[in-house]
Amino acid sequence: MTETFTPVAAPRADRVMSRLETAFAARRNVLEIIPALAYKQPIVTGEMLIRWHMLADPGGLRRVLLENLDNYPKSEIMRRMLRPAIGNSLFNADGAEWKWQRRAVVPVFTHRNVVALAPAMAATAERVSARLRAGNGRREMVAEMLTATFDVICDVALSGRDHFDAKTFGAAITRYFQTAGRASLLDFLGVPEWFPRPGELLAGSSVRTMHNMVAQAIDARRKVATGGADDLLDYMLAAEDPETRRRMSADDLVYNMQFFIVAGHETTALALSWALYLLANAPEHQERAYRQAVAQLQGRAATAADLPAIPFIEQILDESMRLYPPVGLLARNVLAKDEVCGREMRPNEILFLPIWALHRHEMWWDRPGEFDPDRFSPEARTGRDRYQYLPFGAGPRVCVGADFAMTQAQIILATLVQRFQFSPAEPAPKPIMTMTVRPEPGVFLNVTERT
Repeated sequence: MTETFTPVAAPRADRVMSRLETAFAARRNVLEIIPALAYKQPIVTGEMLIRWHMLADPGGLRRVLLENLDNYPKSEIMRRMLRPAIGNSLFNADGAEWKWQRRAVVPVFTHRNVVALAPAMAATAERVSARLRAGNGRREMVAEMLTATFDVICDVALSGRDHFDAKTFGAAITRYFQTAGRASLLDFLGVPEWFPRPGELLAGSSVRTMHNMVAQAIDARRKVATGGADDLLDYMLAAEDPETRRRMSADDLVYNMQFFIVAGHETTALALSWALYLLANAPEHQERAYRQAVAQLQGRAATAADLPAIPFIEQILDESMRLYPPVGLLARNVLAKDEVCGREMRPNEILFLPIWALHRHEMWWDRPGEFDPDRFSPEARTGRDRYQYLPFGAGPRVCVGADFAMTQAQIILATLVQRFQFSPAEPAPKPIMTMTVRPEPGVFLNVTERT
């Protein structure tokens, strides 16, 4: 391990903050409201308008995300941030509404279908390589990875990107995260939910931009639909609730496609960007990844069939998402009385699930702030609690696209580390969470082609 390298982290709240301080911290960076005690204790409880808890205990998380799932629906604050863009789509829905939407999309993300998409992922890796080769030198990796993963999710969702401009769509996503995606001061001041939040109003133009592109793609497909269920949109067009016989409305289709396009490329691009940042600062791990990748690939782009032979690539990505999980904090409402980690949960309280703190918790991880991909070797994984590591969630609502995301990320990362050498450049990134944990102002690296 490189002695001088400590991966960047978020500031910890080492004292009790006032309601106003909490509101401003959450708007600046949600990770800053996680108290320092949450990295050391299984559960922390406080009060601010209402009683709240922060839960970073594997057993307690199993209770909330699996054993008593229905008692802990997503909080209205989180739903409000996402509703303008994705409505009551799969991510926001609960109960029967969630179940039938989930059934509609699961077939798209079977392992067989993911493997069938691997050539598109390899082609994307080739395009990224060509761009990096052409601009040998200091590059910003988040923008590069977002472009790469956008191509693939368009193939999965729409069999192409005829109606999408990646830069325009990506800029709209970023504007949305910076407006509606930031916590509102009004939420912390107890202003009623029906009162409009400024972020929602400011996000209007970005929502219209995204929705117009998605709607155009859906309209074009309706004119040529064959019912062959070749991609996500075909499955959604054919989906029917088995109990009510309901089909997805025009709004349902737009909201669900919007969700999958954003989530399907944003989180994978961030995992890749953070992984490259870590490797650039840990040359011994980068060299190990290079040797393993080049021995298997011999210069060509990776395929799904190659992945079992290059397991260190997956370990790097797993450790990257431990240090920088795509979503660092979740919030749940408590519906009925329950007990979690010996703590009483009462109706209408808020339960925070700080994935960021769970992944850096002093009780669950040795040297939690260090970058060590061998934490995810087969031997190290043995006996580890499933709810100790949650980059894709867990329980019935585990991310339906996890296999797709990991396959894509491994193919791209393996291809890049065998062809290029990465070293750090200024400025260094800072982890900032609005909706996702993004590196700000980006991941700047020096890129040199290997010969």
